[in-house]
Amino acid sequence: MALTKKDNPALLLIDVQKGIHNPGYYGTERNNPNAEKNIEALLKKWRLESLPIYHVKHCSSNPDSPLAKGKIGNEFQDFIVPQQNEPVIEKDVNSAFIGTDLRTQLEDANIKNVVIVGLTTEHCVSTSTRMASNYGFNTFLIEDAVAAFDKISFSGKRYSAQMVHDIEIANLKDEFATVVLTEEIVKLS
Repeated sequence: MALTKKDNPALLLIDVQKGIHNPGYYGTERNNPNAEKNIEALLKKWRLESLPIYHVKHCSSNPDSPLAKGKIGNEFQDFIVPQQNEPVIEKDVNSAFIGTDLRTQLEDANIKNVVIVGLTTEHCVSTSTRMASNYGFNTFLIEDAVAAFDKISFSGKRYSAQMVHDIEIANLKDEFATVVLTEEIVKLS
């Protein structure tokens, strides 16, 4: 499915917060060091075109989390600070739709298409992408504007951040989202 400005797609920025830069908490490595650069390019495009933007912020209930309320890590990264007309959705679980009014806000604005970017691929991005699709939104996931951390399996095997990312994208592709690259979506006309 092609996406145009006339489709009025909403950009959902998931958990682009300072605390994500704490790899010791999330894993030992992260893939896609250009994710934030690509997110910034998309945000600039959406602002230039006056398209709807929603900032999703994780407010962890775990006081040890870098994303816990009151910690510096809970703040948005400097390049992404919301503007006055850009709603901020606070959540404390992996989905931007659980315990929030995001779905209602999107439906009230007659938004049918969502473009998802942010952190991390395997957690809040994946869960929010799945739920957006299940709620009936045409969902676009920007593969190079998300990133993952490495994981240790139940049996103790380590999976690289790139492998975690690739498998998660493969699981979401076609079933839950149209997966595209930043360079494709910034050409939105």
